[in-house]
Amino acid sequence: MSAISNLQSLIAYLFMIAIDHLTYTYPNQPAPALQDISWRVEAGEFVLLTGPSGSGKSTLLRCLNGLVPHFSGGKLAGRVEVAGVDVVAAGPRVLSQRVGFVMQIPEAQAVLDEVTGEIVFGMEQAAVAPAEMGWRLEEVLGLVGLEGLRERPLITLSGGERQRVAIAAALALRPQLLLLDEPTSQLDPEAADELVAGLVRLRRELGLTIVLAEHRLARLLPVVDRVSWMERGRIVADGRVGSGAWGVASGARKVGRDQSSAFVRGRPRPIAEDVVLNVRGMVVRYGQREAVGGVDLAVGRGEVVALVGRNGAGKSSLLKGVVGLLPLAGGEVWINGRSTQNRAVADICREVGYLPQNPDDLLFAESVEEELMVTLRNHAVEEKRVGLWKRIAYSVLRNQNNDTPYALRPTPYVEALLGQLGLTAVSHSYPRDLSVGQRQRVALGAVTVTQPGLLLLDEPTRGLDDAAKGALVAIWRGWQAAGMGILLVTHDVELVAAVADRVVTLAAGRVVDEIE
Repeated sequence: MSAISNLQSLIAYLFMIAIDHLTYTYPNQPAPALQDISWRVEAGEFVLLTGPSGSGKSTLLRCLNGLVPHFSGGKLAGRVEVAGVDVVAAGPRVLSQRVGFVMQIPEAQAVLDEVTGEIVFGMEQAAVAPAEMGWRLEEVLGLVGLEGLRERPLITLSGGERQRVAIAAALALRPQLLLLDEPTSQLDPEAADELVAGLVRLRRELGLTIVLAEHRLARLLPVVDRVSWMERGRIVADGRVGSGAWGVASGARKVGRDQSSAFVRGRPRPIAEDVVLNVRGMVVRYGQREAVGGVDLAVGRGEVVALVGRNGAGKSSLLKGVVGLLPLAGGEVWINGRSTQNRAVADICREVGYLPQNPDDLLFAESVEEELMVTLRNHAVEEKRVGLWKRIAYSVLRNQNNDTPYALRPTPYVEALLGQLGLTAVSHSYPRDLSVGQRQRVALGAVTVTQPGLLLLDEPTRGLDDAAKGALVAIWRGWQAAGMGILLVTHDVELVAAVADRVVTLAAGRVVDEIE
């Protein structure tokens, strides 16, 4: 073996990840998403990757398993090695034997339609012996708390439960390197604590190297070895927890939080007498399984109600029942005093803005700007209607040749909304090329550009840093002051404390507590 080969083997043994001068640009984008990154991660390290939304964290993770550039396209310069393997030369198929990857949106990873089958599928492809496959399955089901859901169809699971399935499927393959992109973003606090404890145990017992991208740092800082802070496509601070390098990053984060007044709780608002949403005896079923069982709930005009509870409690199912995406097996829903019975979803959504957990469900246009304009076109917004909301939203122009009766163009309100959401710089970008946090904000803009009287938000701050969350809270407060009612589903306790007028707790599909 040559001296060069010996040196390469030694580097692979010492460093699970070795990146030298990595620069990457997505197709048709003027600026690189990653800029001149040189980074090392030792074998067996647990590294927390953090930084503002859109700073390049997800893109960097995708470079480590070959999805960038093999599936995304674009231009990549520099060198990326994982366990001594050149990522660009090897590609995702080879890397899949060494790298486990859990995306921010778990639905994008699903192959089969049932929990056990989804977890076992990857092991079958890797030719794991049946006996070993069985005990690995039991181990990961226990690790992520899925023992009671092993036979459940994926379509019946909550977003947090599907996230746990994706994590279990990745862990079952026993990778050398585990990459997790916002793995606790849809988990309730207890489930998130259990996941982190399980990762620490696997890392200790198996020597697993873990890189985890996350905005919520409190439960992770006590267990990780290092923190790497990204901004604008660069790693600007990197070091062990408590070191000087990490101090720069943590200090920058503290300044960002202290300057955001949006997280300061205002005086509690009285319960509104003018009810915009009235749910009475709602029952929603998946087959024979009852997801929502006889729920009564009201949201007043200008009121923010937080709906909380463990994963699988029925929160998302309740929202879907309100807008008609799930049929009611019992009870009734009134919006603005009008029953939703026998009304089409499109008709209901003229009065309700609904933001689901997966923002990609709402993104179809070629640019961020067009997403908002398409909503206006589809809802046929009239100026006299939006005049109630400060005459917002759009202008209708006849094309010069009159081939198309109407064309839409952005107006100052649309441009202002994009600015409030922090999307001005990407207004002409293709939405699905953006980070999850940015896509979440695009989807929020699309469902609120008409300023509906009721807004349903399902985990709206997933993938957002504190500054972005603070900006959203400020926007919501403006809408609330104008009379919009908001029903918010979240596991973010800090967010609930900052914005909610009332907190309703669900468990097993039923209301078990309500506090002001």
